[in-house]
Amino acid sequence: MIEHTFTPVIRRILQKAFGKSAKTIFDRSFLLQYLNIKTKAAERGAKSRASYANLYALYVVIEDYVNNKYHQRNDYKDYEGARFIQLFRRQRQLPFGSKLQNHALNHRLNEEFKKFFPNCEFIPILRNVKTSRYWINENLLILEISGRKLNIAQAILLIIDSYIEVRRDIFKHFIRDCQQLRMIQREDSKAVDIFIRNLLRPNVDARIFEIVSYAILKEFYGGQSIFWGWTLDDVKADCLVLYKTGRTNANDGGIDFVMRPLGRFFQVTETVDAGKYFLDIDKIQKFPLTFVVKSEDSVEEILKHIRIQAERSYKISRIIETYMNCIEEVINIPLLLERFAEVKTKNKLQNVIDNIVVQSKVEFNYEDTEE
Repeated sequence: MIEHTFTPVIRRILQKAFGKSAKTIFDRSFLLQYLNIKTKAAERGAKSRASYANLYALYVVIEDYVNNKYHQRNDYKDYEGARFIQLFRRQRQLPFGSKLQNHALNHRLNEEFKKFFPNCEFIPILRNVKTSRYWINENLLILEISGRKLNIAQAILLIIDSYIEVRRDIFKHFIRDCQQLRMIQREDSKAVDIFIRNLLRPNVDARIFEIVSYAILKEFYGGQSIFWGWTLDDVKADCLVLYKTGRTNANDGGIDFVMRPLGRFFQVTETVDAGKYFLDIDKIQKFPLTFVVKSEDSVEEILKHIRIQAERSYKISRIIETYMNCIEEVINIPLLLERFAEVKTKNKLQNVIDNIVVQSKVEFNYEDTEE
C-alpha cells in the first residue's frame, strides 16, 4: 500500500472509529485502499490533480446509504435505489463540484476501480439503467473482523470530507498567492514569472494548465491585429480576441477557446492520443483545430507520434491526411513559455495574473466570501 501525506489522516479516522481493528480494516478494504490512492494530491498544491469526480460519485451514493440509516440496518437489499437526478444534483453542491458531469456515476468510477483492483469481484456503484436508480455495493462497505461485521460507510464520508477540506485550504492559498502577486508584480516581476512558469509543467492539474494557457494566449494574440472587411472600401483593423468557452471537462464539443474574428478553435489536451484528437476534429465536422498540449515534447515529435498512431489505426492515406490537415497548429509547453516571454516584454504580466485569478474562481466555483 502506498503511503503519502494524507494516509495518516485516513488512519486517524479509522483509528477513532474502529480502534484496534483499524489497521486490519485499512489493509483489507478495497474501498479504503482506493481512497488512499485517490487522495495523493491532498497536499501537493492547487496545481495537482484532485480527483473530485470519482470521489464525489462514491460520496453521494454512500451519503444516501447513510442518510437512510442503512449502515444501521440489514435491509439495503430491498432499497429501491437512489435516483440519478438527486445524486447528480448533490455532487454539484459539493465544493468544486458545480460543473461535474455524470460520467463518474455511470461508469468511470467503476472502470478505474477495476483497473486498480482487477482481482476484486465487486464494483463500487450498482445501477439500473432503465430506472436510473443507484446503489453502493454493500459488499465493499461491510467487513467481518474477529467475528464482528463492521461498516465503513461513515468513515469513508469523513475521509472524503477531510480530503476536500485540505484541498479547499490549498486552493484558497493559491488564489491568495495570485492576488498577492497581482499586487506586487511591478516590484517583483521575477517572482510572478517563476510562479507562472511553475504552472506550465506536465504534472499540473489539467484545469490549472488550461487556465494559465488561456491567460497567456489571450494576451499574446491580443497584441495582434488583422485587416478585414466586406468590401475593399470597408477594410478595418481588428484586434484578435480569445474567448474561453467553458470549464475543463465540460461537454463543450471539443472546443476550449475560440478566437475572433478569425474563428480559430483551440482544444487543450493532456495526451498525445490520435484517437482523441480525431474525435475532437469529428465533433466540429473536421473544422481545423489548434491543440494546446500539456507536453514538453517538441511539436515535431508530437505530430510524428500522432501520425504513427493514425497510420496504425486507419491504414488509408487519404483518411489520415484529412485528419492531419485539420490540425491547424500544435502549441506545446515550450511554445507557451516563448509566448509568455513575449507577453512579458509587452508589460502584460498584470493581465495574465488577473485572468488566472478570474478564471480559477470560475473553474473552481470559488467565492470571495470564502476568504
